[in-house]
Amino acid sequence: MPSRYPALFISHGAPDFILTEQAAVTALRQLGERYPQPRAIVVVSAHWIRRPIGVTAGEAHGTIHDFSGFAEALYQLTYPAKGDPGLAANIADQLSAHGIESELIPDRGLDHGAWIPLLLSHPQARVPVIQVSLPSADLPECAGLGEALGPLRDEEVLIIGSGGSVHNLRAMNREERTDAWASGFEQWLRETVEGNRFEELLSAEQSSPLFPAAHPTSEHFAPLLTAWAAGDRHRPGRRFHHSYSYGNLGMSMFEFG
Repeated sequence: MPSRYPALFISHGAPDFILTEQAAVTALRQLGERYPQPRAIVVVSAHWIRRPIGVTAGEAHGTIHDFSGFAEALYQLTYPAKGDPGLAANIADQLSAHGIESELIPDRGLDHGAWIPLLLSHPQARVPVIQVSLPSADLPECAGLGEALGPLRDEEVLIIGSGGSVHNLRAMNREERTDAWASGFEQWLRETVEGNRFEELLSAEQSSPLFPAAHPTSEHFAPLLTAWAAGDRHRPGRRFHHSYSYGNLGMSMFEFG
């Protein structure tokens, strides 16, 4: 086992990307082979924002198909993940110790920001999963959540923030044409993360003039701050995958710690 597990940020794209053979699908399939099997996985997804913070606490999780208008095959996919009520309670205590209010939710399943990447990376569903909600889309607050979750890395827990490196649904196109603003933001993002400029991400709307185009709303960017803070906000991250889906959806993935 590694002495500490990393924290990861992954881009989960549009729900139907799991039905394709895009490069990001391959990257997620390989993700489960990058590290020894963890004791548990904690996922913070862009698709669950709740105050007080929610922590899934059931023995098992249902699969939430929180999307519409896609091929029927997508709605037939399920991910029968186990939960870990004891770990969930420990997470709630850890959040409380950091002054963060939370609530155990025994009957919530996993949304597609959690189960779709996990179905690719850990298809056998052998590792217990806990999903933790974002407190809001406020970037400093989401970074605080990451710092509170960070000690779990010493307990053989893999922390994953799931969002999108570029997430502007109105700019999607089936011609797979990537516009200059999208590629420019991806370049800025890599340089900022690998250049160890965490504070610039905290104020990304002021730091990058391309941020409003790349993220009209910030909930898909916020899990990146959570993951970096969980991995160690004082050390640079590393991008281990980069591609696009539907032209302008950034599918970058980063490792921290």
